[in-house]
Amino acid sequence: MMHKVPSLVDLCIQVAVDNVRYLGDVGDTDFHLLERILPHCTLDQLMHIENSTKGRDLSPATDELWKKFYMRLFGIESANIVVEKMRQKRVVFKWKKLYEAKLKDIEEATQKSLDRIKKRYQEEDARKQSRQVQLCTKVPPSCRKRSFEGGSRICNAKSGLMKKAKLEFLNSHEVKNLAAMKRKAVHRNYSVPSAKKPSLGSGLTAAALSKLAKPMQKRF
Repeated sequence: MMHKVPSLVDLCIQVAVDNVRYLGDVGDTDFHLLERILPHCTLDQLMHIENSTKGRDLSPATDELWKKFYMRLFGIESANIVVEKMRQKRVVFKWKKLYEAKLKDIEEATQKSLDRIKKRYQEEDARKQSRQVQLCTKVPPSCRKRSFEGGSRICNAKSGLMKKAKLEFLNSHEVKNLAAMKRKAVHRNYSVPSAKKPSLGSGLTAAALSKLAKPMQKRF
């Protein structure tokens, strides 16, 4: 059985179909040729061809194709509702425009849903943060500790005053004179024979030192 030899038109159409992804502006190509080529396009390819073709309405060759894409993406029931509304209002819209309007409505509805979800998450985060317990890292000193520290400072002050007073007492002119008198008395005791009574100077020195020490103790 002999196969029919393809015509030149058939060969051109087959080449166009094989390279449909490269098609753009179809210019003045006859509609009966476009009706054989464009059904092989994907949705994006068909959109690209229509947007690239300037100054020409391709809907006579593409309207049914857009209806099929609409039904495939949004459902047959949705397409039937659109057909019924157009019949009731006695208007006709191109399925490309209907597809674009439906896609825009879905995108807007999706964005609104996302905004509502985002707002709810923000409100929930704000509610959780308001209920969180704030931990205070700075611990106030206890009364006992403050009392102990205050007593310690008073004791240290008193101790410092006592030391200062003692140094002033030891460095005073009277104490130095008494110490010198005492050293002389000790030296005299060594030089006097043991049978001799202690000298009066030694006793006066001890008594004077004792009397001088008592008033200084009362001062502190």
